[in-house]
Amino acid sequence: MSTIAFDQFALTRIADFARTLSRLHQASRRRSVDDDQIDREFNAVCQSVWGYTSDDISDDLFSAEDHTFLDSLDEAHARIFAAEQGYDLVDDHGMLTDWWGFCWMILAEKRGLLTPENRAAARAAIEEKYLTAPNVIGVIVGR
Repeated sequence: MSTIAFDQFALTRIADFARTLSRLHQASRRRSVDDDQIDREFNAVCQSVWGYTSDDISDDLFSAEDHTFLDSLDEAHARIFAAEQGYDLVDDHGMLTDWWGFCWMILAEKRGLLTPENRAAARAAIEEKYLTAPNVIGVIVGR
């Protein structure tokens, strides 16, 4: 049996950026919390850590192997994968609730997908999707 050791002080502790997100998840166990509020806070964490959000990268940029890898992740393997890339997915209460989404962002970074060009293309696709919806006459984008 082999043991994997990581220098916990050399890892970016995502939990330090996700305090509000973690509080929202805890609150959702007691009362209804708007999914959009959780999504906005998840994106705020990603923006703070990577300078990009999950909306800035098209899912199509990942290979079939990447999708299989992400779909096969469990908490233990996610924690190892993240640590190998320099990230910690644990807070004071255990694994972060949004660990899978953070692994998605970590893999995007590893694959070099976090680029201004990919952001522009992803945002254009989102705007196009909204503009093709009935009753939509415009899209306001906050940057």
